[in-house]
Amino acid sequence: MTKHLKIIDYAVSSLLRRKFKSIAILVAYTITVATLASVLFLTNSLRTETTAVLQGVPDLIVQRTIGGRHELIPVSYLENMQKILGIGKITPRYWGYYYDALTEANYTVVGTGGETVPLEMLEGSLPVTPDECAVGAGIAALWGSNRSKELILIDSKNMGVLFEVSGFFRSESNLLTNDLVVLTDQKVIDFFGYPPGMATDFAVIVPNVNEVQTVAAKVKRMFPDTRPITKRELIRTYDMVFNWRSGMMLTVFCAAIVALCIMSWDKATGISAEEKQEIGILKAIGWDTSDVLALKFWEGLIISLTSFLTGVIVSYVHVFFFNGFILVAVLKGWSVLFPVFHLTPSFNLSHLLIMGLLTVVPYIASTVIPTWKTAITDPDSVMRG
Repeated sequence: MTKHLKIIDYAVSSLLRRKFKSIAILVAYTITVATLASVLFLTNSLRTETTAVLQGVPDLIVQRTIGGRHELIPVSYLENMQKILGIGKITPRYWGYYYDALTEANYTVVGTGGETVPLEMLEGSLPVTPDECAVGAGIAALWGSNRSKELILIDSKNMGVLFEVSGFFRSESNLLTNDLVVLTDQKVIDFFGYPPGMATDFAVIVPNVNEVQTVAAKVKRMFPDTRPITKRELIRTYDMVFNWRSGMMLTVFCAAIVALCIMSWDKATGISAEEKQEIGILKAIGWDTSDVLALKFWEGLIISLTSFLTGVIVSYVHVFFFNGFILVAVLKGWSVLFPVFHLTPSFNLSHLLIMGLLTVVPYIASTVIPTWKTAITDPDSVMRG
């Protein structure tokens, strides 16, 4: 143990003697690791937030489409749809998106009658009268106060509507509650100017989970202009979207990975004359080949492990303290127009272990292998060049 501690001490002093080269490698290595880790952290956190939201989604959502686009669905469909075997309960839902030019943010406006994710009221209650609304903490903060009692929105007739905030809520996911405004169903209809007898979509509860696909097929046969969407399809779609976007980001930053590979390859193809001379001197004064290899192993481990840990810490701070402002525009897509929300820290340990193996091990190998070739050579010939 004492021997290895002295070798580690010499390795640190050796790196400090070549401080400019060591710093350059540390910076390049850290940037590469931080980039990869940020993509993994951000993707996994957004996927966790989305999964939490989708847990409260109905077993089946029935939308109406015209020309491949989502349209309002007649409430009269309910009567015949309720006759389909396997359906437990059907609830018409009234909701829509609202862009607030004042705060430059998108809100999701929903009615109280639809099946939504359970909301934990922090204060007050859900709206009862048309003049009331309930909002998430993110919207309240966006308007300048976490406990603002009034909210002004512009309806479809370009008229300002003043709502009294009846309550504030939150749920398991900030992604849901941060941009959510809850009104009464009738107020949503009036606010967006929906025609009478029309709903945004239907929330369908299927008691037997194994019959969801069968029920969806029956709904499609009975109403050809509808698009039944199962909860499983939603989860799979979001998972594919985040995988695709994270893959795109990794492709964009592949230049950083290529740079690391070039650096490792450069070290693997040979070492500098100064390093060869140092190895020759160490062999000449009595160091064994194993001691020289241990020295270079510790040098590589110190550089790679320091860079890896620094990169992971930088990426963690970037994603969870600064909301991943560099990468979030690509991974979140149009949702950057939402009120800003803080991501819940979530990461996959196995991903970090794999990334560590793919970055730390190759660098150490590229340090030790050329050293071994020099260490087994006669010291006199090495020092003579």
